[in-house]
Amino acid sequence: MKCKVCIQNRDAAIGLGAMIIFIAMVLVAGIAASVIIQTSSNLEMQVLRSGQETTTEVSTGIRIEGVEGLHQSSKITKLAIELTTRAGSSDIDLNTTIIEISDSSSKFILKFGGSSQHCNSSDINGDILNNGKFGSSTTFGINVLHDADGSCTSSTPIINFGDHVFLGINTASVFSSSSGLNPRIDIFGLVISEDGAPGIIGFSTPAAYSSAIIELQ
Repeated sequence: MKCKVCIQNRDAAIGLGAMIIFIAMVLVAGIAASVIIQTSSNLEMQVLRSGQETTTEVSTGIRIEGVEGLHQSSKITKLAIELTTRAGSSDIDLNTTIIEISDSSSKFILKFGGSSQHCNSSDINGDILNNGKFGSSTTFGINVLHDADGSCTSSTPIINFGDHVFLGINTASVFSSSSGLNPRIDIFGLVISEDGAPGIIGFSTPAAYSSAIIELQ
């Protein structure tokens, strides 16, 4: 009789152990599944964010449409850089945009000069190089040519699709050592916005200045 009880107790112990192992396996599988699901969700969010950032980086940016210079006393003393946004670009805040410009011997970084260096088309009165804003030795001016939705104001200079502005640079102040740009000078630089591709500046000044307004790029 005692042997039969021992055998029954032993069978019960084996069954309880198997159940404990089974429960442990279920718990481990549940934890593993939870980790896999969480990792999958994190990866999905990261892929979506990367996709959005890549789309923004590819489509957003500045397009340089031309560069003109004002010739005075055998120097180009002012530059007007016409720009707009790239096709499909999101809004670009010119308040956080910088200009890098170099004459191969010196490099300068310019930022927006604030509300005093903002000018609307009505104030330009058809003569941007004489009536526009051109900043200082460390700043540039914003001259609005076309802004249908009124987004490019002096306090929030934001450009979007269809907007056209001139960024004015006072080269006589920036390149103070030469009081402007001499003939046969290679100029290159970038207009860098907070997001997206920069606008590229690259030209050589003519061998001789024959007119007051010179198209450079």
